[in-house]
Amino acid sequence: MADNQVQQEGCSGNCSSCPSAQQEGCDSSKKGLPPKAKIDVKHVILVLSGKGGVGKTTVSVNLASALANHGKTVGLLDLDIHGPNVPKMVGAEGQHLAVMGNKIEPIQITGNLSVVSMEFLLPDAETPVIWRGPMKMAAIQQFLEDVNWGALDYLVVDLPPGTGDEALSIIQLAPNVDGAVIVTTPQEVSTMDSKKAAKFVEKLELPVLGIIENMSGLICPDCGKEIDIFGKGGGKKAAEELGVPFLGAIPIDIEMRKAGDEGRPFINRHADSPSWKAIDAVMENLVKVVEG
Repeated sequence: MADNQVQQEGCSGNCSSCPSAQQEGCDSSKKGLPPKAKIDVKHVILVLSGKGGVGKTTVSVNLASALANHGKTVGLLDLDIHGPNVPKMVGAEGQHLAVMGNKIEPIQITGNLSVVSMEFLLPDAETPVIWRGPMKMAAIQQFLEDVNWGALDYLVVDLPPGTGDEALSIIQLAPNVDGAVIVTTPQEVSTMDSKKAAKFVEKLELPVLGIIENMSGLICPDCGKEIDIFGKGGGKKAAEELGVPFLGAIPIDIEMRKAGDEGRPFINRHADSPSWKAIDAVMENLVKVVEG
């Protein structure tokens, strides 16, 4: 009997420490993967960043809201398990998930936008989640398969910064993952990390749907002039270097910050402002990439 056959018969499923994992004919890693979650969704969009502090959750919330405003049925899944902020930004802070029959009911924000977050399972917003990878994966599987999402056009997944367990788990578990959107700010220290995030996505054989440059200039509340606090064009340059779509630039807007703190998505309240138009344009560009 060949060595790799012996090793597979005694396989623990831990391919990372197995010397035969890279040998031809060893498919134990595939055998160990859980099946895709049974969820009725046309398009799963991952929103991630290479580093924190770039406004990724703000972008996720407003992107999901913009899709819903254009008639799409949207789920927003907050997978920043250690720092869930989506409930605060959609005005659902303090709410808790309920179970109907054998399904978890998501929190309904509007008629066609629903949200699930780890925070909805915690006694309060200050309670920390101290979990290792396997517990995160089990929770993500429940958030997908055991939630009564209904039929969704889009599931927007807000991931924590970096390239850790949450991103790997959702890619393994979710069906119909179209790819990932990378959020960056204009300065080089941020675009460097956004390139790492893009390479991570590509290594997992997923397309990068595009790069969004957030905090791209500041709209002066007095004169309306745009000031390039963090520079400008870094996201577009990174997209060109990577050969992926540039979905657009969103300026810093004091009203957007207020909207997030007050729990009302900016895109729902500030029509015709430069930032509103920028978010709507990003959403439309993303739909064109995904749906053709």
